[in-house]
Amino acid sequence: MSEFDSRARQWDKDKMHMERSLAIAAELEKMVPLDPSMKVLEYGAGTGILSFLLKDRFSEITLMDSSQEMINVCIEKVEYHQASQIFPLWFNLEQKNFDGKFDLIYNQMVLHHVNDYEAIINTFYSLLNPDGYLAIADLYPEDGSFHGIDVKVHLGFDPEKLTEIAKKAGFQNIEYKTCFEVKRDTGKKYPVFLLVAKK
Repeated sequence: MSEFDSRARQWDKDKMHMERSLAIAAELEKMVPLDPSMKVLEYGAGTGILSFLLKDRFSEITLMDSSQEMINVCIEKVEYHQASQIFPLWFNLEQKNFDGKFDLIYNQMVLHHVNDYEAIINTFYSLLNPDGYLAIADLYPEDGSFHGIDVKVHLGFDPEKLTEIAKKAGFQNIEYKTCFEVKRDTGKKYPVFLLVAKK
């Protein structure tokens, strides 16, 4: 069982997870021209907090995650909310090709867990329809204390570097802004950016 499998049942009880998702949802609505006809993908959806906040804005939402337990929680939430337009999917986009097209792909705090983030940005580009949007919310560069030394992740990102990678993949109209700050009991603060790009 992965770390995310073991944490799935407690995930929504963390108040910060909801606060962060609310902030990202609000900024996403400002930075992307959302349309009710859009088919969207939340990659690394976890328990789908962000997508459930946005569920009435889109015609179809796919919640994709490589953690089976996270997806199980999503399935229960779909049933509870009777959200027939939301489709949870246990799938690892890092290991397999996905056959589908979307008008918007978004993720939050996922990219620093992806081994080859340049490759996944190229994959996102290929999964988007023409004029589709990609939105990435993640940490600015940090000193490794966010997860601790035992967890092997990227230590945040310089949005300027991500902008260059997205341009190389073919994206345009790229912009980013700070949208949230994770505050820890230690007093440390970790700012989070939202980067938006258009195909």
